[in-house]
Amino acid sequence: MRLIREFEERCLEMALSGELVGGIHPYIGQEAIAVGVCSRLAVNDVITSTHRGHGHVLAKGADPKRMLAELCGSIEGLNHGRGGSMHAADVSLGIFGANGIVGAGAPIAVGAAWAARRAGRDQVAVSFFGDGALSQGVVLEAFNLAALWSLPVVFVCENNGYATSLPVAAGLAGDPVRRAAGFGVTARAVDGMDVEAVAEAADEAVDGCRRGAGPYFLECRTYRFNGHHSYEHQVGLNYRDDDEVARWRDRDPLTLQAGRLPADVVEAADEEIAALLADAVAFARSSPAPDPGDALRYLYANPMGTRTGAVL
Repeated sequence: MRLIREFEERCLEMALSGELVGGIHPYIGQEAIAVGVCSRLAVNDVITSTHRGHGHVLAKGADPKRMLAELCGSIEGLNHGRGGSMHAADVSLGIFGANGIVGAGAPIAVGAAWAARRAGRDQVAVSFFGDGALSQGVVLEAFNLAALWSLPVVFVCENNGYATSLPVAAGLAGDPVRRAAGFGVTARAVDGMDVEAVAEAADEAVDGCRRGAGPYFLECRTYRFNGHHSYEHQVGLNYRDDDEVARWRDRDPLTLQAGRLPADVVEAADEEIAALLADAVAFARSSPAPDPGDALRYLYANPMGTRTGAVL
């Protein structure tokens, strides 16, 4: 969690200074969810992510140096600078990509789970998405197919209370848990600010998927401490009450977990992460930019194959 927090704070600084072109969607405050869930996954298990995906990618094991280089648009990045903040991926680690389309990772996770079961692989797929995705058709269709085919998928809803600036109560009819349960998906809510509570719930869900119990839905109730996007800092957009933000900051997941650990362990972790992030920043800043002449590279398979009987 310290790695994700420090990574995001450094990225936010770089975005506000203009060093990261396009800005970021900070994950600050929600670290317990990515860490709690991914701590229960095997390397070959699959995750799909969101536009707010840095925490998921790092928690699943991606190299922070290459992740930051990706955000900087470098060829040393996870995806050679082509994916950037919202599309970072590392298939070798089961990271099937962050996604700039709201809810789009859910059907990809269902497809991955279906393919794994067809191939006889003991894999679980996890789809992370926000409360704003709960009314997206592809998410509801993903619930339906996962339940219908009893697929090993864990749907993780990071309910931070806002879809961009829209309060969840103003945009969602009913309850997230009941919405998933309506499809026959085993569903429960959990304190998304407590990494141990998330890990316990994820352990139950992942184990159930491996045993063939079908899909699970976890509503992790959380809060993002910063705005929806770094751009909000630049324009001064304010749609949340200061007292509300302060109440949630009192439940900072890092502070909560640090209070359960010996002080020397916390201090050692902080020092280790500070050094790791310093190396990551130096690596990203020194990595070369892509050659404009290669702009079309990776858009298609190379060399492109043709179907039998195709006319060229």
